[in-house]
Amino acid sequence: MERLTSTQMIPDAFQGARDDVTMQFAMIWGQIKAPLIVPLLRLAVAICLIMSLMLFIERVYMGIVIVLVKLFGRKPDRRYKWEPMKDDLEAGNSTYPMVLVQIPMYNEREVYQLSIGAACGLSWPSDRIIIQVLDDSTDPTIKDMVELECQRWASKGINIKYEIRDSRNGYKSGALKEGMKRSYAKSCDYVAIFDADFQPEPDFLRRTIPFLVHNPELGLVQTRWKFVNADECLMTRMQEMSLDYHFTVEQEVGSSTYAFFGFNGTAGVWRIAALNEAGGWKDRTTVEDMDLAVRASLKGWEFLYLSSVKVKNELPSTLKAYRYQQHRWSCGPANLFRKMLMEIITNKKVTSWKKVHVIYSFFFVRKIVAHLVTFIFYCVVLPATVLVPEVEVPKWGAVYIPSIITILNAVGTPRSLHLLVFWILFENVMSLHRTKATFIGLLEAGRVNEWIVTEKLGDALKSKANKAAKKPRFRFGERLHLLELGTGAYLFFCGCYDVVFGKNHYFIYLYAQAIAFFIVGLGCVGTIVPRS
Repeated sequence: MERLTSTQMIPDAFQGARDDVTMQFAMIWGQIKAPLIVPLLRLAVAICLIMSLMLFIERVYMGIVIVLVKLFGRKPDRRYKWEPMKDDLEAGNSTYPMVLVQIPMYNEREVYQLSIGAACGLSWPSDRIIIQVLDDSTDPTIKDMVELECQRWASKGINIKYEIRDSRNGYKSGALKEGMKRSYAKSCDYVAIFDADFQPEPDFLRRTIPFLVHNPELGLVQTRWKFVNADECLMTRMQEMSLDYHFTVEQEVGSSTYAFFGFNGTAGVWRIAALNEAGGWKDRTTVEDMDLAVRASLKGWEFLYLSSVKVKNELPSTLKAYRYQQHRWSCGPANLFRKMLMEIITNKKVTSWKKVHVIYSFFFVRKIVAHLVTFIFYCVVLPATVLVPEVEVPKWGAVYIPSIITILNAVGTPRSLHLLVFWILFENVMSLHRTKATFIGLLEAGRVNEWIVTEKLGDALKSKANKAAKKPRFRFGERLHLLELGTGAYLFFCGCYDVVFGKNHYFIYLYAQAIAFFIVGLGCVGTIVPRS
């Protein structure tokens, strides 16, 4: 019998081939399709449509609230008292509260000088501020460099402390917790936290601390991130679009309506009394910042988001770094939701409406449904309906709702509207990684507590460019992502099937999305750093 290749079998199957293997497959498919596949796919479509409606209603609600906030001018200084800190000739600097500035870092060769320099440049009386560098670096050379930088600033009269510990237990939360145990930290009223790539402006404390001083109900003031490398590559532009929506809409809505939102882990100032009352830093999940925010909110503390104060920072520009970050940001909230659900439900200090907001809007819709529906519906179920034409997806679910959600998401970054199609395709690809991480968090599977610090390049790429420009060497296998490649192959097959048998013209989307999965699967996205 003549041997057939897979490329010959596929068109034969389309043509109703007489080959034994394909005939048997066709018979099995025909027997299970009507009683099993069709009902299951209809159920999947129904569940996905419900999740799409939940996400749609949430996006529209936030869109309406943000419009009302802008129209009625509910600015922070109108909702909360704010007065600038004033010098008192008689009392001296004692009118200024003591502020601790914590900078946790781990092998931050490229950016440590920027963050330490920016923190030491903050405008605040020198005897009322303590800079605390929490160095968990495992590279002794980098440790020495960071310590020397701290000594250099100390020689200029800056009250800066260089702290190390014996182990990295608890990772970032462990370092912050250890830092708060120092005797000098106990004399402080407020703590400002900056990751190693964040560079606050000199007036940062003067614009944030007064809100905490004059409003005893406030436990946290969170500021906005400003991305210094958003134009580095297309991937950083996509990240800017997603994060701009988070800050422009999600954080603003949470602050304006419920005085609650998730602490972003950096570029924020905590009232130490609120931090302590909430139980301090815990390392039970990889989102210690969100964990602390939820616990403080359940104690009755209010949060304020200041969009007018922006802190410069760096977006991950390599695909590897971005995937690790997104795993942590997706797995952590799902795992925290699992751990805190009953604690939120049984809490008696906050209103029922706030509980509903935290459980349904903040956790369930934004942190779980948003990831699941993006991948399962648009990359699995919708393409599957091409293969099973008996199951139809209503046009409002397949076209109208996702289009409106996409437009609402794009309002945060008007300058990138022309990149909207690329952003949709990229977000759909990343939703595979986020969905996997969400399930790991919900089920507490293997990588649930995986913590890998997001790599910051700083000027690393520029410094390596000349050294490796002639013959950059890459290990191609390290850049292959099989799940993305497999999903791309599935979408491409569905697209081919739709071209031959379909009637909804889904193949246009399927081919574009398949190409996006192939590009990411081959690692051909983001900044490629040559090996030195």
